[in-house]
Amino acid sequence: MPAMTAVDADARAGAGTPGEAVGPLVRGVAVLRRLTEAGGTLSPSALERATGLARSTVDRITGTLDRMGYVRLDGRDVVLTPRVMELGNAYLAALRLPALLDARADALADELDESVSLAVADLDGIRFIHQATRRRALSVSFRIGDLLPAERTAPGALFATEWTEPDWTRWRERRAEDAQDASFPAVPPRAEPTNDSSSTSSKPSAPGSSPGSCADSFTERVERARRDGWAVDDQLIEPGLVAVSVPVRDPGTGRVACVASVVSHTSRHSAADLRTSLLPRLRTAVRAMETDLRTAPAPEPGPAPAGLATWTTASKHELGRDFVESLARGLTVLTAFGEGRSALPLTEVARATGLSRATARRALLTHEHLGLVTARPDRTFALTPRVLDLGFPPLSRTTLPRLAEPHLRALADAVREPTALAVLTSDGKEIQYTAGAGTSRVLTVRIAVGTRLPATATSLGRVLLADSAAPLSPTLTEVRSQGYALVDEELESGLRSIAVPVRDRTGRTVAALNVSTHAARRTLRDVVADLLPALHATAARIQQDLHTASRFTHVPPS
Repeated sequence: MPAMTAVDADARAGAGTPGEAVGPLVRGVAVLRRLTEAGGTLSPSALERATGLARSTVDRITGTLDRMGYVRLDGRDVVLTPRVMELGNAYLAALRLPALLDARADALADELDESVSLAVADLDGIRFIHQATRRRALSVSFRIGDLLPAERTAPGALFATEWTEPDWTRWRERRAEDAQDASFPAVPPRAEPTNDSSSTSSKPSAPGSSPGSCADSFTERVERARRDGWAVDDQLIEPGLVAVSVPVRDPGTGRVACVASVVSHTSRHSAADLRTSLLPRLRTAVRAMETDLRTAPAPEPGPAPAGLATWTTASKHELGRDFVESLARGLTVLTAFGEGRSALPLTEVARATGLSRATARRALLTHEHLGLVTARPDRTFALTPRVLDLGFPPLSRTTLPRLAEPHLRALADAVREPTALAVLTSDGKEIQYTAGAGTSRVLTVRIAVGTRLPATATSLGRVLLADSAAPLSPTLTEVRSQGYALVDEELESGLRSIAVPVRDRTGRTVAALNVSTHAARRTLRDVVADLLPALHATAARIQQDLHTASRFTHVPPS
């Protein structure tokens, strides 16, 4: 099967699909892939064109995904939501490499002030599993889950040192069928060949060369990588981008478990600079990573999902034919895997999901056909990197305000009052508004995103200050104990505001959420009785999205 972002899995479950495959699951995965390739948002009519499915089928699939929390039906658009990242999280947790190695990659990025990535092999491509990116005007934009053709990367040459003849055959077939890399949305298309024989550029010929010369160039680079034990990408992806890569080897097998890369651009480093100045430090970091792999204790199995089969059955009873139960059950099978559950027999998959063996088996066979699951010789199944195709890349660079915005709009609509999200400034004296949602009232609060206000005079600021380790005033002590802050006409006459914390995966307050009102509309008792429960519920939904999105990615608070 060609290594491509859209392993075009016959949206109609037609030719080439095994007889036991679950057709609705095939079609649902196709919808998630098209949404991923489009950056996370498409209209139903665009999905209809992209998948070749009937509009009624698209509507049923997106309705089911909405019920599962994997997409949001936002006006005329279908939008991927952070909850779909739980599918990719299952793969990354089962893999364990990000959890064991990402701290080393982040430390190396800080030391070198350059971007550092970790990648795994995905058939004849490479797929990123961790990115430590520098925040510059000119920076690397690859995301976790992005798939690149092996021949246009340094990690690809290192993985190809272990390819068998069938692997090389598959690669040649894919190159012949897709000479311009149109099936890899994360990379620019190959440039047209140039006839400028006077060029003195040292850039390898792969991006702008014919498939034949590309093959010659790649095989030469693979042999060089085999000999040297490292590889360089000298503007293979696009002009200006350079990288140096070193393999991280599995201590048990000696094979390449992943590849660590330092990525820069030619205004900062030439390819020669990478070899002389950055390669030694990368090698030191890789040796530490291999030590971490060798000394890591065996993983304790994390909790398996619970009640999924019961939930899908109840949803089917409630929604009828508009809920595609076989799609929902098929996707829940992927969540059976995770930390300490990297390879599972059929019986364990069925037990974890609450599905019958027959249902779980058909789902696994379908996922195997789609390239999401692989069957192992010991009669177990394991997830493949291709699970990251299902929504992960466009969401892996999200921010807390972006996660919160739809929840803020829903809250503002429900209580008919303006809502806002804010963070504490670095000096701890002010808050900065990072997101908000207004209402259509004549008399309302309008504070623009980016506005700063004194922290002590606002409900948002008091919630954020109450999480401080410093000695607290009696007012902040009360805020911490009751879990919310209520400010009555202290910032401005007539303005009442109530706020609650938004906490990260460690329980630390990273932002605050509030609702504001006019004193004439609600008494203080009404504010607590009517608005506080809605605030807590909204904060919980934001936190759920934040915890899912930040399990293997960094979610900036602003």
